[in-house]
Amino acid sequence: MGYTIAEKIIKAHLVSGEMKVGEEIGLRIDQTLTQDATGTMAYLEFESMGIPQVKTERSVAYVDHNTLQSGFENADDHKYIQTVAAKHGVYFSRPGNGICHQVHYERFGIPGKTLIGSDSHTPTGGGIGMLAIGAGGMDVAVAMGGGAYHIPMPRMIFVELTGELRPNVSAKDIILEVLRMLSVKGGVGAIVEYGGEGVATLSVPERATITNMGAELGATTSIFPSDEVTRQFMAAQDREADWSPLASDPDAEYAERYSINLSELEPLAACPNSPDNVKPVRELAGIKVDQVAIGSCTNSSFADMTKTASVLKGHKIADSVSLGISPGSRQVFSMMAESGALTDMIDAGARILECACGPCIGMGQAPKSNGISLRTFNRNFKGRCGTMDAGVYLVSTETAAASALTGYLTDPRELGDEIKVDFPEKYDVSDNYYIYPSADKKERGNVEIIMGPNIKPFPVGEKLQDSFTKKVILKTKDNITTDDICPSNAALLPFRSNIPKLSEHCFQTIIPDFKERAEKNNGGIIIGGDNYGQGSSREHAALLPLYLGIKAVIAKSFARIHKANLINSGILPLEFISSADYDSIDEYDELELTDIKESLVKGEFIVKNKTKNTEFKVKFNGSERELKILGYGGYLSFA
Repeated sequence: MGYTIAEKIIKAHLVSGEMKVGEEIGLRIDQTLTQDATGTMAYLEFESMGIPQVKTERSVAYVDHNTLQSGFENADDHKYIQTVAAKHGVYFSRPGNGICHQVHYERFGIPGKTLIGSDSHTPTGGGIGMLAIGAGGMDVAVAMGGGAYHIPMPRMIFVELTGELRPNVSAKDIILEVLRMLSVKGGVGAIVEYGGEGVATLSVPERATITNMGAELGATTSIFPSDEVTRQFMAAQDREADWSPLASDPDAEYAERYSINLSELEPLAACPNSPDNVKPVRELAGIKVDQVAIGSCTNSSFADMTKTASVLKGHKIADSVSLGISPGSRQVFSMMAESGALTDMIDAGARILECACGPCIGMGQAPKSNGISLRTFNRNFKGRCGTMDAGVYLVSTETAAASALTGYLTDPRELGDEIKVDFPEKYDVSDNYYIYPSADKKERGNVEIIMGPNIKPFPVGEKLQDSFTKKVILKTKDNITTDDICPSNAALLPFRSNIPKLSEHCFQTIIPDFKERAEKNNGGIIIGGDNYGQGSSREHAALLPLYLGIKAVIAKSFARIHKANLINSGILPLEFISSADYDSIDEYDELELTDIKESLVKGEFIVKNKTKNTEFKVKFNGSERELKILGYGGYLSFA
């Protein structure tokens, strides 16, 4: 039996375990990336390990989330990350250099290498043939220290692409179609590989759009072959020496297979408030639009910007629309200026924003009350945009640009002629926005780490008790996101390095008094539905409940990264065996867990509902290593 692309990379990097689906494997990691909203915690964790220098081939610290410096907090975090990077041998990407995922595949991505990043959209690197996986900050810190990255061996899903996209239909429409087919939990426990004749028609930026939004499937990662298209892109980035071919074997086996005829696709949109709530744009045409935002790590390449400029050139945006454009990198921004695309955008009335995540992470550009916002982003969770009652639609660059002109959600095929993009033979390569660590290890060792007053110690879990009785202080529905647990917006993002302050807002989009409930009941237990913790990799969604005394989360199922973050924090992630037991529990029921250590080993618990005088069973799916981590009360105590 042959190997898939991902299996080949896993096999070459396997340091522990066997490649059997569901069994834990340990991988050697070649590269890591962090961004500033999660990076401060990751570097605090790395420093606590006492390892003087990173041991990866390359680790890069990006500043792309908290670039709005309305107070000292973000600037202090940036200085901390810059100094800790200089001390420990990490490349530092200055604010303004661009969004980590866009910049990383431009300058550092290498086919066949492994990459983990403290951002859930790290799988963007799969567009260039990397095994790129989003992870919690603790797991990234361990990898920087030379430790293995552990995951359950994923199953393999194959998506065959046939045909060729028609005019004004794009790669964004491909991944929206995959989301429509599989849903936001259809990729859980899987790696999605794209193949077929249609792959050769897609550029690397288009492939990166697809792998980026694979995170919304719940997939471990997504990946494309490394082929002639990849070689040409890397040559244009002056990095052809890093290229190598990579493809699956003809007899590779997959757990699931799907097929998409690109020639039959049409423009699609993800409707509020989930990336898998997908409908054809033609069915939605005519919805009045208040705001359009183009950019993010999903659609901010030079090709995306060129398409946007081509639509806007010689026109004026609708009076009712605010159009914001975020180039993905300094490289993209510079080439926009040189090509005249920037002028075309400005002349049409667009607002040009910084090369950063910006509106996608809730850092500015919140829509008006009850506003409709079209975004080329990857997530449209309720409130993520900064306005709780806004309706956010996820669309392609072509759809967004066309709608900005008309003021209504518009099928870009109505524009008539195809929006063509000529990919450059040579990209504008400059590393002026990077600060490289000194080659002199002694000099690096003498660097003073500067830590501002907003940076607080992260909470550390207590050693596992063998029994406890706690009240259910929150019961949630299915698909609770990390945005629900730890909200993102311009007001709260500066406190990502201040867990005590941020904990005041834990679950505030669901219930405003979660912290008060936790304090009143000396912590507690959370009951969750399916796919609990989907979305971002932010370990804050585990650290805030830990700080507030949460001992366990009992859910129907967990998103992969969040479950790992709970374990690393020392919080028990338990799953219902019967969904009827979920239905039987109410908030403030008092639950008793006994013989916890023995039950973890067996993988099954009997939980007593003392309020209702009933019992039910839950299970723990985890490895022996994870059992040990929980026993110590979290990874830092374990390590």
